Formats: sequence, C-alpha cells, structure tokens
Amino acid sequence: MIAIAAVDRNWAIGYKGDLLISLPEDQKGVFRKYTAGNTVAFGRKTLQTFKDEKLLPKRVNIILTRNESFEKEGAVILHNEDSLREYQNTHPDEKIFLIGGAEVYRTMLHLCDEAIITYIDKEFKADAYFPNLDELDDWELYEEEPTVMSEVGVAFNVRHYRRISSS
Repeated sequence: MIAIAAVDRNWAIGYKGDLLISLPEDQKGVFRKYTAGNTVAFGRKTLQTFKDEKLLPKRVNIILTRNESFEKEGAVILHNEDSLREYQNTHPDEKIFLIGGAEVYRTMLHLCDEAIITYIDKEFKADAYFPNLDELDDWELYEEEPTVMSEVGVAFNVRHYRRISSS
C-alpha cells in the first residue's frame, strides 16, 4: 500500500476538515497521475470534503468507517484494519493508495511500504497532521523531485519515501 499526501513544513495536512491549500499542479500532476486507474482508501470524513461527496472517478473507492450501517453506492465500505488487509490480500494486483485523512494515516500508515509526499514549502494554520516520515526510523527518503512554483504562488516538491526494515 502507498500513502499519498500533501504536507506543509510542519507535516500538517488540513484545518477544520479541509485541505490547507489547493494546488492545481499537485491535484492534476501528482495525485491524479499516481491514483488514476488504481484503488484509493480513505476515511468517511474525507469523503465529506469531496465536492457533493462524489467518489473519485476512474478509481476503486474504499471508504473506511467504523459506522457499520454506512452505505455509499459505488464504493467498497470497510470497517477496520483487518478488513482492509483482507481486501488487499484478495486483490493482490490492485495498487492501493491511502489518501487520508489524519486518523486514517495515523492508524493505517504501518500498512504502507511507500509514501508519495507533496512537500509544500510554507506553514499553515492546521489541526490535522501526517506522521513526519523524516523523524521515523523505519522510513527513508529515496527520491526528491525538483521544486515547482505553483500558479498560486507556493513552492512545493514531491518526495518519495519507502519503509526500510529495522535491523
């Protein structure tokens, strides 16, 4: 599984249930590039941030929720880590991207072997965070793409991390 997120200098990802900033180049050039045609897994609260709560097109959408009665037409609904692991095991050819939010990242990141992080070179007011992979012993940065200046005036780059085995 691969985590994908946009973070600021403090590894913040959101504020009051919304993204910190909308970067068109990230959404089209990074997020869509990697996730289109694949599977995305996200929490119910993240679904609520999508326009009209529409599922992401051209992807299998997995919604993670503890609410056993939650339904969303066209989505796969899973209720816990075990059911996500089972899905992953029964769909070995699917590339699954963990796309948020903060609680999903915090509780499910250990299932990921890779992370694609859009690192925004700015600090924002925030209340939701992604674990800081630079401070975790079992993660390493292995590729860093050149910095891009967004049309909204914010610099960012894409960083690729992988889980390393602890010896």
